[in-house]
Amino acid sequence: MPEKIYGLLGRKLGHSWSVPIHTALGCGDYRLYEREPEELEAFLRNADIGGLNVTIPYKRAVMPCCDVIDPVAQAIGSVNTLTRRPDGKLYAFNTDAAGFRYMAERAGISFAGKKAVILGTGGASLTAQAVARSMGAGAVAVISRSGPDHYGNLSRHADAEIVVNTTPVGMFPDTGASPVDLTVFPKCAGVLDVIYNPRRTALLLQAEKLGIPCSDGLPMLVAQAKAAEEHFFERTIPDSENERILAQLRRETGNIILIGMPGCGKSTVGKALSALTGREAIDLDEWIVEKAGRTIPEIFASGGEAEFRALEREAVTETGKLSGKILLTGGGVVKDARNYAPLHQNGRIYHLVRDLALLPTEGRPLSQNADLAAMWAERSPLYAGFRDAVIDNSGAVEDTAAAIWRDFCEDTGAQRPEHEPAGHPPAGDLRQDDV
Repeated sequence: MPEKIYGLLGRKLGHSWSVPIHTALGCGDYRLYEREPEELEAFLRNADIGGLNVTIPYKRAVMPCCDVIDPVAQAIGSVNTLTRRPDGKLYAFNTDAAGFRYMAERAGISFAGKKAVILGTGGASLTAQAVARSMGAGAVAVISRSGPDHYGNLSRHADAEIVVNTTPVGMFPDTGASPVDLTVFPKCAGVLDVIYNPRRTALLLQAEKLGIPCSDGLPMLVAQAKAAEEHFFERTIPDSENERILAQLRRETGNIILIGMPGCGKSTVGKALSALTGREAIDLDEWIVEKAGRTIPEIFASGGEAEFRALEREAVTETGKLSGKILLTGGGVVKDARNYAPLHQNGRIYHLVRDLALLPTEGRPLSQNADLAAMWAERSPLYAGFRDAVIDNSGAVEDTAAAIWRDFCEDTGAQRPEHEPAGHPPAGDLRQDDV
């Protein structure tokens, strides 16, 4: 008897995290099915379909191929879950609606009586519009690239209180772009982005900076997957599974980033963390040396600090897009404020501190003949602006690595509202040798 087909149907699926989510829910046969538009109808006629999720660009295109469409999905005009029942018919549902509601409620964002601006017009937009209205939105404006409401006249909706991004702008691998500037909406009290890779898009990074409650799309993805599995196998799955799987994915996909003074032990601690966690540790200085084909002293000798910082920014931009890594930065990475966003977008940033008297300087162009106390005075507030946590590295390296991993697991596993910051301690008067 042929095996049942379970998986995600879309056109380009290299970015998808659906397989680990459904595996965690117990569907070990879940696979990715990339199909071109002309292949869609033939694929959906397959009698062995057990259950499929549907993503860009097919959430509306599959509807004519379905025998029975759930009333909620029919009203929304978009489906994302298909299952073939024993009667041979292909049934369609929209579990994105349950996922979107879960994401909004988890982030503490209420639509009741508020005006919402929804960016994009695809299947995810139709879902967001329907859920926003069902949650009591006072008004919903849909922004497209053309038509009466577009990105050139956003100011006509300056009174919007909720902003929802359903476009792919800012999604991996093209991170760093934002569909709108949130300062256009001075009354904004909530931002939802259905993108889940990276964890923090440029839109969400701006929301964080402005202190606006916000959420990425991973809670939505997990919750809709649970609802889809309930349709696939006609069984009820406890709601607690949403938080369990979300915490698991946060741990598996989040980066651990180490910053700190030259010689504070980032490379050594990184190796210990790699051994402890099984994660790849990427040394950005080594990345730069390989890219440039020269040692760091040679780079400084030929192009000075300016050339090195340009290469460092390139390294940060590229490695910051990755998931589940340990990134070991140079001591001066904080000197360029632009490095914060690519490091923070997928990671938790740990500031390693150590007594200045214990910091080695040999072979380090900027610290070899420098006044380390003066360097610390300059960089201390910069480290404070980047970091999520401070870790003392004056003891055994293994203890430092264990402390970082314990904090990382606690942070990613906490059922903390999405909009509550992970923690940026004030710069204060923290001295390197006092911690």
